[in-house]
Amino acid sequence: MSLLSTLGRKGLFLFDPETAHGMSIAALKTGIVPACPAKADPRLAQTIAGLTFPNPLGMAAGYDKNADVPEALLRLGFGFTEIGTVTPRAQEGNPKPRIFRLVEDDAVINRLGFNNAGHAAALERLKTCRRDALIGVNIGANKDSADRVADYVAGIRTFYDVARYFTANISSPNTPGLRDLQAKDSLHALLSAVLAARAEEAARSGRQVPVFLKIAPDLTEEGLDDIAEVALAHPLDGLIVSNTTLSREGLRDTRQAGEAGGLSGKPLFEKSTTVLAKMRRRVGENLPLIGVGGVSSAETAAEKIRAGANLVQLYSCMVYAGPGLAGEIIGGLSRICDREQIASISALRDTRLAHWADRSL
Repeated sequence: MSLLSTLGRKGLFLFDPETAHGMSIAALKTGIVPACPAKADPRLAQTIAGLTFPNPLGMAAGYDKNADVPEALLRLGFGFTEIGTVTPRAQEGNPKPRIFRLVEDDAVINRLGFNNAGHAAALERLKTCRRDALIGVNIGANKDSADRVADYVAGIRTFYDVARYFTANISSPNTPGLRDLQAKDSLHALLSAVLAARAEEAARSGRQVPVFLKIAPDLTEEGLDDIAEVALAHPLDGLIVSNTTLSREGLRDTRQAGEAGGLSGKPLFEKSTTVLAKMRRRVGENLPLIGVGGVSSAETAAEKIRAGANLVQLYSCMVYAGPGLAGEIIGGLSRICDREQIASISALRDTRLAHWADRSL
């Protein structure tokens, strides 16, 4: 897998990033990329929001927008995967080029704009997946929607019978005005509608599907206060911290740093981990948090947990490390359990909360 990753990266980097992304999806579809299941380790299993995750590492939304390869991703060693963001109607997204590799920084800037094939197409693919596969559905609103809250409610209703969990994505910087939904009153209205729809679907189906909220890293202390207050006032199942950032602080690739869009990859690690810890301090120890941003190794995954995460996700760092990254991280987390002599990876949680939460934004 290491040789395949090296050769694959060199080959894919000959193409523009969006073409290369499509080629990687095709490779997973056809089985060119071999399965690389992580060795089962009960110390890594986590039960969060009523779901049992075989390990704490997930593929973040954005890679498999249209539910093309969720089960193939699980075969790479991920404990769970998240498709989307999907919107009710298909949309093209923003004009190309809209993805940029910052190779010197192991980073990516994207301004895709929720390009996807719509609810109906993703639903048909998810219907063919194993019911026990841990596949989440990341839902969003169409750019030209007259009622964005209704778009999120439609996502809950459309995918309720096939999703293991939902993520309401209100934090992409690439849909104008979307992040406004993080404001206190707007967020209250959104969560009220989404969770009411969930309650109705749960009554119908006899099964309650967890709902998470994905937030941005570009928040003030007051903004974090508001989100925490609203989240705790609703029967929300957790928060995903965080999406991409508009910050360009510390980048070496100054040529592409000026491209509009959200930055992800290694440079996002410190900012997103700081926001994660600050949110953990605000919501207390019981609300599940999923840490995302700059996870590139077992140590960075473990540090997210030390800062307050129950689970972690990655995406952009796999662009540089290749498809074997998930297996490498899972093996590394097992070795950390050995080194720390702990019975569960969850024993690390919050052990460096103050280190991160005391940092300035």
